[in-house]
Amino acid sequence: MDIEELDEIPPWEWPEEADEILLEILRDAHADVSKRVLAADLAGDCAVLNDEIARQLLLIVLSPDEPNDLRAAAVASLGPALEDSDCSDYDDPEEMSISEPMFHEINKSLEELYRGAFVPEEVQRRVLEASAHAPQEWHREAVSAAYSSTDEKWKLSAVFCMRFVGGFDDQIVEALESDNPDILYEAVVAAGRWGTPASWPRITTLLSSKETEKALLLAAIEAAPYVRPEEAVEAVAGFTDSPDDEIAEAASQIVSALEPFPDEFDNTDGLFN
Repeated sequence: MDIEELDEIPPWEWPEEADEILLEILRDAHADVSKRVLAADLAGDCAVLNDEIARQLLLIVLSPDEPNDLRAAAVASLGPALEDSDCSDYDDPEEMSISEPMFHEINKSLEELYRGAFVPEEVQRRVLEASAHAPQEWHREAVSAAYSSTDEKWKLSAVFCMRFVGGFDDQIVEALESDNPDILYEAVVAAGRWGTPASWPRITTLLSSKETEKALLLAAIEAAPYVRPEEAVEAVAGFTDSPDDEIAEAASQIVSALEPFPDEFDNTDGLFN
């Protein structure tokens, strides 16, 4: 099986040798770059990610000789594993994609790379985004600096990171007024993640507007119970009859979960994530 075939089937149907297929391509510096980027994208799935693959991805990220888009894809694939590890106490290591030593090695390496000289901007931004999945002390300053940038790419990276790095409620509320649709989307997700109270007026505006695009609408629907659980049912109930199955399902899930006991909703339980 080649990588194109692997990309056509869901990860739970991948063959046992899927990790070896991906590793072979990732290690082949002469392979087509597009195939290596695809391999890096697929390698982040929990169905195959392990210490060996994580180390290869990290080697690619750290190598200045590798193409920037490949380095960016490789570090992005490490993000979810860092988040899972950060939320774990490693009581059952076999359930984790990467080992605890690998988790710490990746964290240390990414911080050093982010702070290093002559790191391409795209790679540096992706390193910040991926590493923020497991927030460390240095992230507060880095995210704040990125948000203060006049470059909207850096601002977008900063708002993305705010879903993981706390203490940026004011910036999230400010970003909710952005004309950049990508920044606005990330701000809605971050507002939902932290239950930012001051974001509610903007969330309701997005929910009531017929101009809100689907991805942004879904983000607003999913944020509602975390931001204002006592009003979320009323705010999203109208979407339960949406002709769009995904929107209807998201709204119905919230209504069924909240309607019996909105005052007991815990916005940290990740019910809708």
